Amino acid sequence: MRVIAGKARRLNLKTIPGIDTRPTTDRIKETLFNMIQYDIAGCTFLDLFSGSGGVGIEALSRGAKQAYFVEKAKPALRCIRENLRYTKLDKKAQVLATDVNSAIRQLETKNVTFDHIFMDPPYKKGFEEEVLSIIDRSSICTEDTVVIVESSLDTEIPDFEKLKVIRVKEYKTNKHTFLMKIVED
Repeated sequence: MRVIAGKARRLNLKTIPGIDTRPTTDRIKETLFNMIQYDIAGCTFLDLFSGSGGVGIEALSRGAKQAYFVEKAKPALRCIRENLRYTKLDKKAQVLATDVNSAIRQLETKNVTFDHIFMDPPYKKGFEEEVLSIIDRSSICTEDTVVIVESSLDTEIPDFEKLKVIRVKEYKTNKHTFLMKIVED
C-alpha cells in the first residue's frame, strides 16, 4: 500500500499484519480520490475505522488542511502514527484512540465540522447503518459534507432523515456510497 499522489507520493505505508483490517487497495483509493480530487485541497477530512490510516494520509498528501483518524485497535493506532511520521504529515493530523461513537461525541463538543467523512468499517457487522444514523443527527456533518462509505457489494446503504445517497461507485469486490445532507424546505 502506498500514497498515490501529492506531497507524500510513492511512499509505501505500513499495514497491520493479519486479517483484522482490510486496507483500501491502491487502485480503489486512486479511483476514489480521482472522483473527489477537486474538493480535497484545504478541506477537513475525517477517517473513521482508520486501520492503517491510508485514506486519511492520502487526503493530507493531496492538500487537506487537517485530517482526523479514529481507531480503537492498538496495533492499528501504532501503524497510523508510524505512517504519519514517515510521511511527515503528522502535524496536520489528529489521532483519536477511541470507538467511532465516542469520537463523534468528542468532535461535536469541540464544534468541529468536516468537508469529507470517510468510513470503512468491518464488513457485514451492521456498523454502516448505525454510524450513518449518528452522523445524520450530528453537527460534525453539514449540508456541504460528503460522507463516503466503503462497504461490501451486498451491503445496502439506505437514505436517512437528512443524509441521502447521491452516488454509488461499484468495484469488483466492494463499493463506495456517497451521501450528503439534504435539507428540504
